[in-house]
Amino acid sequence: MVVLQALYEADSSHHGLEEALENRLTETPLAASSDVFVRQLALGVTKEQAVLDLIIRQIAPEWPLSQLAVVDRAILRMGVYELLLDQSTPLKIVINEAVELAKLFGSETSARFINGALGALADRYNEFDQQVANHRQLSKLA
Repeated sequence: MVVLQALYEADSSHHGLEEALENRLTETPLAASSDVFVRQLALGVTKEQAVLDLIIRQIAPEWPLSQLAVVDRAILRMGVYELLLDQSTPLKIVINEAVELAKLFGSETSARFINGALGALADRYNEFDQQVANHRQLSKLA
């Protein structure tokens, strides 16, 4: 939840992610291990935003990123990051957590939308995993 709040703040205000993250962690201090996870996830999502957005455009083609609700966009970025780049949490758990966040913070239709988009990623997981690998390879060459 702290990561979602920080990503939301950074995306919807003029605050940078570092500032937003520090604000959230000051309000909600975490245990050391949770603090590390939160920082890694938030910074990873921000660092890899270009490739995450590339994948989101494919799993939710009817919704241009600029037209997605800020909270839905943040939840999708987190979910795609955890599924394709971090890969330390099982797929079903990532999708379930994303849907729960959408229920708590999104609109009436957010949970169904997030579930459908991440389900599309799951159905074509190998294809998207390869795209991420290709993107990373190209980034190293640049």
